[in-house]
Amino acid sequence: MHKPVLLEPTISHLVTDTKGIYVDLTLGGGGHLRALMEKLDSEARVIAFDKDWEIMREIQQEFDTSTVKFINTDFKFLTEVLKREKIDKVTGIMADLGVSSFQLDEAERGFSFHEEALLDMRMNRNQPISAWHVINNYSEEEIIHLLFVYGEEKYARQIARKIVNQRIDNPIDTTMQLVEIIKEAVPASYRREKHPARKTFQAIRIAVNDELQAIELMLPQAVEALKPNGRLCVITFHSLEDRIVKKFIQENSRDCVCPPDYPICTCGHTAKLRPVTKKPIVPLSEECEENPRARSAKLRVASRV
Repeated sequence: MHKPVLLEPTISHLVTDTKGIYVDLTLGGGGHLRALMEKLDSEARVIAFDKDWEIMREIQQEFDTSTVKFINTDFKFLTEVLKREKIDKVTGIMADLGVSSFQLDEAERGFSFHEEALLDMRMNRNQPISAWHVINNYSEEEIIHLLFVYGEEKYARQIARKIVNQRIDNPIDTTMQLVEIIKEAVPASYRREKHPARKTFQAIRIAVNDELQAIELMLPQAVEALKPNGRLCVITFHSLEDRIVKKFIQENSRDCVCPPDYPICTCGHTAKLRPVTKKPIVPLSEECEENPRARSAKLRVASRV
């Protein structure tokens, strides 16, 4: 069983009412949900989201479905789901963003650059666009763009050119084929640093699953769903996710968002959030040693005004 990242601080900040209604936007392996249920009374309710039905099907067998409602959809549909469930406001919402450990560890899913598999990377395997489609159908400029923007890959142009040239004769079908192409495209010095395919795989995964747009759509819905003093807890794993969450909390913690040179406020904006911690919570060194995937994690917590 995988131990979820930043488990104790997430649950301790999230739970303000043991009889409340909570939302787990990223069920994954169920680690945060298990810990949450241990803190709640029998009257509490939890809505658990995940767009990966294969994971959800396994996890839901552990829980009383009269207490936990499992929703197999993207969290960007939060408002729609709460309306359907006849829930007006909730006590707390948590999200553990990015790919889950279960998805990474299942080689056949194609998320890992260490395991041979067909290029897939879909969190929801019913969706039409996979990593194979991106690698074999996107134009060179489109691949450059997604590697640079979603992967912050400095060798985006060289990698994209190599991919496009390689697929002329035969499609690129597997993860290890792609890894070898990336290795050939980048300098030897880059290959000696962190794994040279790391940023490319991140970028493709984000593009395939439309992850960043989903976060941007979800956050305002989460704020509107929270009752006063309700908590929003979001764990991020890379700078792109964290930048979105940080900026959102900052903007929604101010009463005015007018440009600094405006003499008077004309925006009419009022604060909806209050940051609970001044800085993001990061894992202790012991957690990082036990779980290397925790090293880049950050937890941001805000309370509904």
